[in-house]
Amino acid sequence: MTQQQYLIKRKLSLVELAQTLGSVSDACRKLNVSRQHFYDVKKALAEEGVQGLVEKARTKARMANRVSDETETKILDYSLEFPTHGQVRASNELTKAGHLVSPGGVRSVWLRHGLERKKERLARLEKWSAENGGVLTESQVQALETVKEDKEAHGEIETFHPGFLVGQDTFYVGWIKGVGRIYQQTGIDTFSNHGFAKVYLEKTAVIAADFLNDKVLPFFDERGMRVLRVLTDRGTEYCGVPEHHPFELFCYLNDVEHSKTKVRHPQTNGCTERLNQIILEEFYQVAFRKKLYTSLDEIQKDLDAFMDGYNNQRTNQGKHCQGRTPMETLKAGMAEYDRLVPQPELVPAA
Repeated sequence: MTQQQYLIKRKLSLVELAQTLGSVSDACRKLNVSRQHFYDVKKALAEEGVQGLVEKARTKARMANRVSDETETKILDYSLEFPTHGQVRASNELTKAGHLVSPGGVRSVWLRHGLERKKERLARLEKWSAENGGVLTESQVQALETVKEDKEAHGEIETFHPGFLVGQDTFYVGWIKGVGRIYQQTGIDTFSNHGFAKVYLEKTAVIAADFLNDKVLPFFDERGMRVLRVLTDRGTEYCGVPEHHPFELFCYLNDVEHSKTKVRHPQTNGCTERLNQIILEEFYQVAFRKKLYTSLDEIQKDLDAFMDGYNNQRTNQGKHCQGRTPMETLKAGMAEYDRLVPQPELVPAA
């Protein structure tokens, strides 16, 4: 029995029960319906027969003061070209162009199409750009750049293959008697979550460059890849006058683009911050309870062993890892690297 058949049978049983009991009130009370419902059913039967008992589709009425279809199209087109403009600005600009519509009218159209927030209008532009691939206006380009910056500020970094972006950060480990203050340079490939870590007794620009030179770049060189971009915070060990700053110079000489996090948004480099937390909780807090370290080399030796387990044995739930280890993810992404990164042409020897 279909839903429609069930509803028709229930309505007929209401009329039959009223005839059997001889009382409309008793029949309605037993079936828990109103008297008005009984009379509606009886009227439908009298006018249309059993077909009158079929549930009719309810169409949404068009409000008398709703904007015209042409104006609605203009609003949607305007919102696609200027997704960051609010309802008042959109209303003013459309009115100036000859399409009289109030800010409330603009918002009502946005509500019908799920575009009431700037975030949703920007997402619509992203989707439109991906599907059509046409030439974007200057305002649309700026809007998409805003989307990218907002995503990066909240840790949503776009990364397409191993080596595309390496996050780097300075992490203060603590002070150990006989050793001194210990700082850790942390790096992570944001595609595979493959991590790098090295401890130092200070934090300087030379130290930051040494970390890339000793740990990060050789790793990618061994696999025939290069690092395209490095992301750091705005600490003095990473930022300075490019012509005189060791880290900036090192990045320039190795053809590595240097990007900085948004001011007061450490979550921009969230992958690295998360790796710092993992190393702290799973290595340092355990190792310092079990062993008394007397030199930096001892710490580094145990840290290397931990990072080897992290990269090759510990499963990761990152966006690209999905339960694989970082090394497995990196190897799986090498084909994408080869496809997207042009290889330098070999110049024949003279």
